[in-house]
Amino acid sequence: MKPVDTRHPTSALTPVSRAALQPVPDPVAVDATDLALLRLLAADARLSQRQLAREIEMSAGAVGERLARLERLGVLQRYTVAVDWARIGYPLSVFLPIVAAVGTDITEILEHLSRLPEVESINVVSGAYDLLVFVRVRDNQHLTDLLLDRIWPIPSLQRTETLLCLASTKQKNFTEELLAVLVEQSRTATD
Repeated sequence: MKPVDTRHPTSALTPVSRAALQPVPDPVAVDATDLALLRLLAADARLSQRQLAREIEMSAGAVGERLARLERLGVLQRYTVAVDWARIGYPLSVFLPIVAAVGTDITEILEHLSRLPEVESINVVSGAYDLLVFVRVRDNQHLTDLLLDRIWPIPSLQRTETLLCLASTKQKNFTEELLAVLVEQSRTATD
């Protein structure tokens, strides 16, 4: 049994491990038209440039230039699809709060976890845990195999918990809703 170290668990974050983390980018200037385009794409990423142009009353060429600019700036990162994982055999969602061994570099843990196809997201967090990992699995046996064979053997991993998601609320389109707020704020700022 490993000795329990009572020092704050986030002491596992060393300067070396920071290279593995996604940096917070500098904000870029976007206007109400950019925000309106992003909101339309958040609602339906399959809209053509012509459809977008009709919605915001611009030419398709101007819309194309704006989208290209937003892509270059890193604001618009990808056009994606939402999948109902339960319908294709992955109904179990699990949160894994993880504590790294105190004083270790969590880079190795991050690298191991990021290679697992079942891992949807990895977040470095403050508080009692170092990481909060979200995974999707087929069933309890799949979860057991994942934990025993591929997660618990990770060096520097001190402790995990397993939080099964029993049910989810209907998912909102977070991107579309927050962009609506930003569009409104942009309008009131220019009035």
